[in-house]
Amino acid sequence: MNTTQNTFSFKSVFLDFKEITKAGLAISVLFSSIAGYFLGVNDENPFQWSVLILLTIGGYCMVGASNAYNQVIEKDLDALMDRTKNRPVPSGRMSPRVALVVASLLTVIGISMLYYINPKSAMFGAVSIFLYTSVYTPLKTVTSLSVFVGAFPGAIPFMLGWVAATGNFGIEAGTLFLIQFFWQFPHFWAIGWFLYDDYKKAGIFMLPTTKKDKGTALQIILYTVWLIIASLLPSLGFTGRLFITPWAAVLVFLLGVWMLFYAVRLYKLRTPKAARTLMLVSVSYISLLQLVYIIDKFLR
Repeated sequence: MNTTQNTFSFKSVFLDFKEITKAGLAISVLFSSIAGYFLGVNDENPFQWSVLILLTIGGYCMVGASNAYNQVIEKDLDALMDRTKNRPVPSGRMSPRVALVVASLLTVIGISMLYYINPKSAMFGAVSIFLYTSVYTPLKTVTSLSVFVGAFPGAIPFMLGWVAATGNFGIEAGTLFLIQFFWQFPHFWAIGWFLYDDYKKAGIFMLPTTKKDKGTALQIILYTVWLIIASLLPSLGFTGRLFITPWAAVLVFLLGVWMLFYAVRLYKLRTPKAARTLMLVSVSYISLLQLVYIIDKFLR
């Protein structure tokens, strides 16, 4: 009987930890950092398992910390939305104090691990947590420009991997940042569209016009176009050591057209289902783009 209770307790704690750190999202973000690391390694900065492990664990801690802080700050808002009301803090399974301790421990562990790689990695990790929790989160109920602010910490992981590999922030890391920065807008506006009614309960309006209208859909299309342009910059030869071959550029362009198709489809249909489809496509798009970049590098 005691064994069963202990097992159940351990399982509950584990599941709550996964939820408060948003494990699925954290792993997705972590993939971007790992991709950036593989793009950054070279003869001068060779691949090191120790660095990759530190980046993986430290990166997860940083993303997990941001999500945990967010859930402490937004516990009352989360309780109002169907999507979030069963999270550990608003449901009462975890107290805000415990969640804050978890977030703080993750911050210390994450920054320490990234600092052990190099100081710049730790700095960007710390900046990401600060912007996400202290600027983006409070702005969500104030202005739809919160998405613009949130795009900055959201764009850091891809370039963080490059910085972890090289110890430098230059045109290469800046280009990786730019790609993921523009990607944030169609991705999160699609989420804001199909979860519009749920966000409305908490007074959160993520869409640029605050409405599910043609204006918002048009901006999604425009930012998708900017994303396509940014993703093709490495093929033009002026982004330093970060470059892709013509065949890779064709694949990247086709991926962009694929995502643009669903952005235009949302403009035509303006339905929650079309927005959800665009969101799913955007997640696949960014992962596939990163894989194309990596495969192209190691094949040439």
